[in-house]
Amino acid sequence: RGFILNKVFGSIDPDVKAYANTYMLIVFASIPFIAIYNSGAALFRAMGNSKTTMVTSLIMNVINVFGNAILIFGFRMGVEGVAIPTLISRGIAALLIMILLRDDHHKIHVSEYLKYKYDGEMVKNILTIGIPNGIENSMFQLGKIMLLSVVSQFGTASIAANAVANTITSFQNLPSAAIGLGLITVVSQCVGAKDYKQARYYTKELHKYAYISLVLVNSIIIFALPSILKIYNLSAITAEMARKVIIFYGINACIAWPLSFTLPHTLRASNDARYAMTVSVSSMWIIRIGLGIIFAKYFNLGMYGVWIAMICDWYIRSTFFVIRYRGNKWEKAA
Repeated sequence: RGFILNKVFGSIDPDVKAYANTYMLIVFASIPFIAIYNSGAALFRAMGNSKTTMVTSLIMNVINVFGNAILIFGFRMGVEGVAIPTLISRGIAALLIMILLRDDHHKIHVSEYLKYKYDGEMVKNILTIGIPNGIENSMFQLGKIMLLSVVSQFGTASIAANAVANTITSFQNLPSAAIGLGLITVVSQCVGAKDYKQARYYTKELHKYAYISLVLVNSIIIFALPSILKIYNLSAITAEMARKVIIFYGINACIAWPLSFTLPHTLRASNDARYAMTVSVSSMWIIRIGLGIIFAKYFNLGMYGVWIAMICDWYIRSTFFVIRYRGNKWEKAA
């Protein structure tokens, strides 16, 4: 916490730093719970039962939202009122998922909570995929923090526009991200059966759905953008900056997002996670971060430079993933 707050965001106000420190302290305690929940949810998805994870996630988020409302508006709590419900909701979600996994009617279930038999080969197989994927996601989040610190140098309007754009764009790629989770389950089952022809077939089919859903969702968001931005009560300059970024993001998401982020799930599902990690991390640091700093600072593009570099990152990684997918090395990795 100290490094993040003092080094990465060294120029923030003391009261903001104190609030952030409190929030991190409480929310970090929920990491073991979200780890248990994510693991349990992955097991249900592997069994083709995504409804259970959806309902559990819904319960977790309802508890979080209502908890926020009660503690903030009812008990007049500050940042603690935001953080405590997050901790509680994740703890309840972890407990629920473990209770549901006790049902021996499921093909995959937990027979006893406290009885653990170490299976070295199984652990090795999990970590072979999990560690590269974890490193990739960690580097991605670290890169986002670094770029956020770059954006913070261009003034309040840029910070606000960037924050709003980050929120809205997370909905713009949501359908493709959801389809990517389904792709992992489908392709891993095909690979387990050594049926690579079906793995390729379903990869293409699910990518069609990803593109259709992206075009549909982004068209709706771009069409409704004036009304959406009014909700945030932004100044005219900030609203215009956010509008340009969101439209630019949406158009390119419909072209490159599935190939950048959905297609690598096929590689990960076939045990080719190391290649996906290498491409993603390299592209992240060289293109998104390196080019982002150059565009923002030295080409005087400001906040826009960071977003332009991000789109460039998509096209670069898409090229590498498509080349890998068209070959057969990922099949050998499986």
